[in-house]
Amino acid sequence: MRIGEVAVAAGVSTRALRYYEEQQLLTSVRGAGGQRQYSPAVVEQVRLIQALYAAGLSSKVIAGILPCVNTGFATPEMMTRLAAERERLDTQLRELSQTGDRLDEIIAAARVQRPDQRTRPAARCATCSTLLRYQRRRRRTTRTDHTREAPPDRKLRRLPDQ
Repeated sequence: MRIGEVAVAAGVSTRALRYYEEQQLLTSVRGAGGQRQYSPAVVEQVRLIQALYAAGLSSKVIAGILPCVNTGFATPEMMTRLAAERERLDTQLRELSQTGDRLDEIIAAARVQRPDQRTRPAARCATCSTLLRYQRRRRRTTRTDHTREAPPDRKLRRLPDQ
């Protein structure tokens, strides 16, 4: 398969495939015209690489994991690394789950609000109040007014023609 075909089949850009080669995550064979040629199995390998990147693994760690995937054999050092990465992912999943639970609380609080509280959402719960304060503070620090015009008493000066 040529690089464009692999990119389409795996759902990545050709630049990503070239990067994976630079990082020694993929290998290709050059054809007579100098074009990269990949085996069809590379599509699944690219999908795995994408999933590992999405999970937060670095290209160095992925490069160490791929031989285990290809051969089914892992050294004791690799097993230690894999176990550490698995623990990191478990921690990340627990934190995401806690965030999801917090959002569920906010949604539930918003659903049971009384009609007289709709104008003041911060009155609902402490979590909503905290989130709204954070949002307002963030808006104040990032707000810029691009529509301001020059004051009427200030005239723009023209540069003399040269």
